[in-house]
Amino acid sequence: MAALKYAGLEDTDSEEELPPGWEERTTKDGWVYYANHLEEKTQWEHPKSGKRKRVAGGLPYGWEQETDENGQVYFVDHINKRTTYLDPRLAFTVEDNPVKPTTRQKYDGNSTAMEILQGRDLSGKVVVITGANSGIGFETAKSLALHGAYVILACRNTSRGNEAVQRILLEWSTGPIVYRLEWLFWNMWSRATEHKAKVEAMTLDLASLQSVQHFAEAFKSKNVPLHILICNAAVFGAPWCLTEDGLESTFQVNHLGHFYLVQLLEDVLRRSSPARVVVVSSESHRFTEIKDDSGKLDFSLLSPSKKEYWAMLAYNRSKLCNILFSNELNRRLSPHGVTSNSVHPGNMIYSSIHRNWWVYTLLFTLARPFTKSMLFILCVRRSLFQKDMFYFGFS
Repeated sequence: MAALKYAGLEDTDSEEELPPGWEERTTKDGWVYYANHLEEKTQWEHPKSGKRKRVAGGLPYGWEQETDENGQVYFVDHINKRTTYLDPRLAFTVEDNPVKPTTRQKYDGNSTAMEILQGRDLSGKVVVITGANSGIGFETAKSLALHGAYVILACRNTSRGNEAVQRILLEWSTGPIVYRLEWLFWNMWSRATEHKAKVEAMTLDLASLQSVQHFAEAFKSKNVPLHILICNAAVFGAPWCLTEDGLESTFQVNHLGHFYLVQLLEDVLRRSSPARVVVVSSESHRFTEIKDDSGKLDFSLLSPSKKEYWAMLAYNRSKLCNILFSNELNRRLSPHGVTSNSVHPGNMIYSSIHRNWWVYTLLFTLARPFTKSMLFILCVRRSLFQKDMFYFGFS
């Protein structure tokens, strides 16, 4: 094949030759998958033989495997001074059983969101992500959009949301040269300028229940399905204040606003079955309680007065509410094809959530080199393709 010829290795086994429009590729850990560029889909099985394969042995002398900033694996031939996305070991694949590598085997704290979604075609999927103009929300939106999904960034600040959209579109068109060349190869040079990431920003202020209602109405007016709803937006360490609805802001933004949003979009989620809701929580949910001395829910703890308010405790309570909500949502909607997952994104993930107090910013900055987790995007990936309900965190 031409691909292997370019890598310096020619395939003489005509029985394994791929049909037109197909390409053989490998994951970082050596599993072979097949991309159909005409139908824009991927699969583990060979399109002719139905076999699953993996590469055998190490790279040829002089070759090295690297990963670009988008999480894409490429190969460097230091002897001939050339770079390619085509694994030179593809000529030496072996048949394997149909058991795919597990998440625990494939990914670790150094994995990127782009790498975790590598090989997935999300064309036709519609995704809404709250708080997606920065931090892990933005990285998730970017990764999903660059893998074919139609992504809506639900943001309080419209201008920042639009800026995030432009950053995603810019990355699509001006990524690393090897990444662009790959897409040029995939689309045979003609579709590279036509195929753009499908992404837009819409206004959603979770501190206003009226804004949540307006967002839901605006989304429904688009007459599109909703396959994935990611409740990501949150505030942390915020000073006490009441929203226009008369509720403590941390509780409303982190929990109640998302609760109302899901209720308003429930009918769309059901019609879009199979659909997923991913609620971003935190391991800090373990360090609080929302019951009174008699064991009943204490509503005064959820939206406390200024005198009873402590920012950290308010955040912890809102995250506990997230998990309880996600579990109950899964129980009620899973029979209708809508599943729900909650996730701890990782310890001290560096994002703008700590912006409310300089002490938190300093703490996050100091801890950043030592704490990283891909649990968030792993949860999104697993919730895309599995029906089980999970809380993703540390046990």
